Amino acid sequence: MRAREAAMSRTITLPKTETSPRTERPRLWKVILLNDDFTPRAFVVKVLQGVFRMTEAEAEGVMLTAHRRGACVVAVFTKEVAETKCAQGNDAGRRAGYPLAFTTEREE
Repeated sequence: MRAREAAMSRTITLPKTETSPRTERPRLWKVILLNDDFTPRAFVVKVLQGVFRMTEAEAEGVMLTAHRRGACVVAVFTKEVAETKCAQGNDAGRRAGYPLAFTTEREE
């Protein structure tokens, strides 16, 4: 009986560990419209409608917020999409000869 008790006391039991794959959500980035005093408001609205698929009312609201506060968050995307949209907006302004500026910033 003692041999059996000794054998049982030497048995090491490890806890069961289950690993389940956990996908992490991608980090999000804000696209920000910066105000300038040279780009016509109507042009900014058209760019917001074309690049960000906003309605005219939404685009006017974003444009006015940027005009009043100096900057406005346009939308939040994954990094690649945010950078692409930012570049499209900046390119549209350059092609038309305006200093229209969008930038990206990581969302906290």
